[in-house]
Amino acid sequence: MKINQLKLGSFLSYLQMAIGVIIGLLYTPIMIQLLGKNEYGLYNTVSSTISMLSVLSLGINSSYIHYFSIYKKENNTVSIYKLNGLFLIILSIIGCVALACGLFLSFHLDVIFKYGLTTAEYELARVLMLLLTVNLSISFPMSVFANIIAANERFVYLKLLNLIKTVVSPLLTLPLLLMGYRSIAMVSITVALALITDILYLYYVLFILKNKFIFHSFEKGIFVSLLIYTSFIAINLIVDQINWNIDKILLGRFKGTSAVAVYSVGYSLNTYYMMFSTSISGVFTPRVHKIVNQTYGDFAEQRLQLTSLFTKVGRIQFLFLGLIASGLIFFGKDFIVRYWAGADYADSYYVMLLLILPASIPLIQNLGIEIQRAENRHSFRSVVYGAMALLNLGLSYYLCQVYGAIGSALGTAVSLVLANGLVMNIYYYKKCNIDIVLFWKNILRMSVGLIVPIGFGVVMTIFIKTQSTVLFLLKMSLYSLVYCVFMWFLSMNDYEKTIVKLPLHTIGRKFRKV
Repeated sequence: MKINQLKLGSFLSYLQMAIGVIIGLLYTPIMIQLLGKNEYGLYNTVSSTISMLSVLSLGINSSYIHYFSIYKKENNTVSIYKLNGLFLIILSIIGCVALACGLFLSFHLDVIFKYGLTTAEYELARVLMLLLTVNLSISFPMSVFANIIAANERFVYLKLLNLIKTVVSPLLTLPLLLMGYRSIAMVSITVALALITDILYLYYVLFILKNKFIFHSFEKGIFVSLLIYTSFIAINLIVDQINWNIDKILLGRFKGTSAVAVYSVGYSLNTYYMMFSTSISGVFTPRVHKIVNQTYGDFAEQRLQLTSLFTKVGRIQFLFLGLIASGLIFFGKDFIVRYWAGADYADSYYVMLLLILPASIPLIQNLGIEIQRAENRHSFRSVVYGAMALLNLGLSYYLCQVYGAIGSALGTAVSLVLANGLVMNIYYYKKCNIDIVLFWKNILRMSVGLIVPIGFGVVMTIFIKTQSTVLFLLKMSLYSLVYCVFMWFLSMNDYEKTIVKLPLHTIGRKFRKV
């Protein structure tokens, strides 16, 4: 049962990611057109502001499974029920604090929007803020039930509900947008679906898993232990919120909702780009922990195995992300302006590149995060990312006022390069037992296969102007073909070629049988 849950749950997770990307690419341009630039920017600013309040959880949520596993191993059911009660109390209190903060911001919008809103836009922002505040405050205590389901490894139920919500949300929202109900309808659907999902989680925990909640006689010192365990997770949460949401808030305050809309379009494409990398590396997580545990004390053998796996995964990610990133360089502007967002969003292309290209460094190395966790060295990353967030905040604060959306993205780009491209690579080499020099030699050798495709892309961009959708698709197809051919012959090793050949051979055999 467990194996089926894991495999099917993983499949549903990847399916949800793929469907989410497809829906986002199809749905976003319709939403932009129907809302208009200002309301789309307003919606994103409010969403980012409320998202910042999620740091109030202090990472406590993510520690439930850690303590559940301890009590489960001891077969201590009573302690599990006490853990349920403790988490429900803590997260309910956090939910009340989030509600108070959200209500304060809802009635003091000048804290967020310094310039440029009309009276009607202030009222709209207040309604959106109130709806999202209620949604966030409820989500804190209700997240306990999702954690219980995950801890019991009932992944199919969990992932299936998320998949259904991903599909149903635009199906309900789009007709309302077409009828003229705009952003309030969007947020209302979001809140309603979240509430329905939470109720289904609650039902499953109480009536299927038959879990109970004990709200007294907690284990002595568990609250302090909980805070210590989650301290670095909390830092990571705060850092992520600053790095990926503060730009929109600063732009909303200093440059207005129009600038937020431009930034949000580029940021959305960056989000989809990042998904491809994390979906690949996640498969290798168990192997990392196995290597670290089995080679403990054998420094040379551990270095050999970790470097081999780190390089192997990084090379695969480079192959995929290289195609996407270079394709966005050559075709991204036409895609955004002509087919996706519109002519008003030309600067979104530069925002996208400033976010995507520096992010490619940590994305081809994100297996290193699991290596740090397996070696219990993840605290350093939290400190580095904390410094990166402060640098990002300082740079973006200044640059957004001078250069708008592009300035905000530039601040994030500089901080990403310094933290991930420089500091974390030194740390991988010095402390995490990874031969990072060998890794980059592999990436540089693979880059030889990019020379011809990049030259081909430059020639197409200069001499073949896109006149129609058919020509645009033909150019992208030709570029992809050239990329695949030259990477195959000049960059890919036997292992990577085998990954491609095996499924093709399997499909071929099935066709021959038919």
